Amino acid sequence: MQPFTTLTSTPAPLKVINVDTDMIIPKQYLKTIKRTGLGTALFSEMRYKEDGSENPDFVLNQPAYRKSEILVAGDNFGCGSSREHAPWALLDFGIRCVISTSFADIFYNNCFKNGILPIVVSPEDLEKLFDDADRGSNATLTVDLEKQQITGPDGGTVSFDIDPFRKHCLMNGLDDIGLTMEKAPKIEAFEEKLKQRAWA
Repeated sequence: MQPFTTLTSTPAPLKVINVDTDMIIPKQYLKTIKRTGLGTALFSEMRYKEDGSENPDFVLNQPAYRKSEILVAGDNFGCGSSREHAPWALLDFGIRCVISTSFADIFYNNCFKNGILPIVVSPEDLEKLFDDADRGSNATLTVDLEKQQITGPDGGTVSFDIDPFRKHCLMNGLDDIGLTMEKAPKIEAFEEKLKQRAWA
């Protein structure tokens, strides 16, 4: 998993509340168990017209936001079913950070396991960040995980809370397998003791 330390990007404003996981990645794309290749299907029902052409009104199709790595979204982001394909699709598109006033619990947990930083801010701070995002390519946000701070284009800052363990995992690029591998020397030592005891 790619470590997350600091991230600077033009933020994409998605001013929609209750964005559920089916909106993020519709059910017809759930057949794969690969984490790659889902970026083109991200928000597909909003991004594309019925004929398959791009919807020019959708934010991620607009020139300023095509390469956004930060998504600023409405309340209750990631609600609905517990599909892990949702963070996979966001990550494959290039989104490394989602900022909202609240997230569905399972989606929130899945983000951390896949290298995405979900940040909870107050409604007042979200409005400020939407204002920054509305400025398009003329404005960037910098997310500093170590300082737990978002810096806007005019130098203003927004602080955020994060669980220390989750922060450690993200900054060091540790998913569940990585966490286990950190303990490999202790696991090997324990197994060696078991072998010796078995032959004693």
